Amino acid sequence: MCESAGSQHTLPAIIGVMSKIDDTDRQLLGLLRDNARTPLATLAQKVRVSRGTVQNRLRKLEESGVITGYTVRLRPDSEPQRIRAWMSIAVEGNGAPAVIRALRGEAAVGTLHSTNGRWDIVAEVRADSLEAFDAALGRIRLTPGIAATETSILLSTYKA
Repeated sequence: MCESAGSQHTLPAIIGVMSKIDDTDRQLLGLLRDNARTPLATLAQKVRVSRGTVQNRLRKLEESGVITGYTVRLRPDSEPQRIRAWMSIAVEGNGAPAVIRALRGEAAVGTLHSTNGRWDIVAEVRADSLEAFDAALGRIRLTPGIAATETSILLSTYKA
């Protein structure tokens, strides 16, 4: 399975595609969320369709931008020295899209989420040392369009 690298999909286009997803697609996506390495034959067996049908559906989901890639989930204790934190970000005016684009290029940012309420964006920030973490916070805070941030270091994880 390949990542649709380089393809730029707009939110309205993705929403249009998402409205055309049927129960079989939803089942496939759910199975892949549990294990992105599940073989096509196993996926086909579980959703009761042919292997070719699964392959075609996944290709269409990738090409349309619904599936943007495949990843690895690590146990939290597999990286014991890794520092992780949630950074809440307030954005100036309507600059959230530009801030998100900038933060996507920041290596220390793992995930980005838009939110409602006091904060506009929540970012998961990761670093190998406190010094690297401090440097990442400094770089992020200098991003044009960021008005304020608040960061909470994650001490323990109870469910992953």
